[in-house]
Amino acid sequence: MKRMLSGIKPTGQLHLGNYIGALRHFVENQEEYEMIAFIANLHCITVPQDPDELRKNLRDCVALYLACGLDPKKSTIFLQTDVMEHAQLGFIINCHTYLGELNRMTQFKDKQAKGEKNLSGGLYTYPALMAADILIYDADYVPVGEDQKQHVELCRDVAIRMNNRYGELFRVPEPAVPKVGARIMSLSDPSKKMSKSDTLGDKGCIYLLDPLPKARKKIMSAKTDSLGIVHFDPENQPGISNLMQILSSLTGESMDAIEKEFEGKGYGDFKKAVANAVCDTLEKIQTRYNEILESDIIDTTLREGAEKARAMASKKLDQVQRAIGMEIR
Repeated sequence: MKRMLSGIKPTGQLHLGNYIGALRHFVENQEEYEMIAFIANLHCITVPQDPDELRKNLRDCVALYLACGLDPKKSTIFLQTDVMEHAQLGFIINCHTYLGELNRMTQFKDKQAKGEKNLSGGLYTYPALMAADILIYDADYVPVGEDQKQHVELCRDVAIRMNNRYGELFRVPEPAVPKVGARIMSLSDPSKKMSKSDTLGDKGCIYLLDPLPKARKKIMSAKTDSLGIVHFDPENQPGISNLMQILSSLTGESMDAIEKEFEGKGYGDFKKAVANAVCDTLEKIQTRYNEILESDIIDTTLREGAEKARAMASKKLDQVQRAIGMEIR
């Protein structure tokens, strides 16, 4: 069975964009692939975090993984820091990554361009750790959004470089980009990706734990246009196209089917349908989330997942260190 790996960096609450772009695909893929889904808490601290808030976000992230349908019997779910081999291979990968490659990574460049101060070395080098996260499990596929493909490309480049230098150490992974819903945009500014750091507040971002009336209000207030036509045209109708992406992702309807369904109807009717689909999804997730919090499934899942992941990771790390010449026994 082919292996697929991905992780989420829960520096804030998980939102609808995380669910559509990542979590629901994890659930689908666990039926076809050997799924490894980890919580990337090392990546969280590349920017300052409030410790209490981070702890809560990490626990919520595990609970939401499970509430969205990830099955610990089918997927390996764990905290990144519970498998210390990630950090050790991360340094080794860092030593085989060129400065020019890191200079091209967008997150550090974007923050630097915005004039943000006191950027950390961890933020600069985290793509190397991300590569280690992938390579340590010999993943075949990595599900990513379009904006994250460059990280998989860096991972591939480093893997090929080290394979050429030391022999066949790593499987070279392929990015898996969903055709629909890979990049859900802000409801208040559809030119930007849906994010908890939306500069216009949280009106543009629907969190998975939002109360249903609040989520519905955000959809009904979403920015659209004056054309009055439900048509998929991201360039000229970005707001409507974004809502169509959301509806299509949650219901499975094609863009053509959505256009036909709302032909001659106003944006109010269309937004109501999107809001219904979103609220139906959130209600199911939240019901299961509350059940999970009242059980001991989180601790059991993380413990068993870490044990399984460590067995794989330690074997790969030992192979790499021996090939490089770092082992003397």
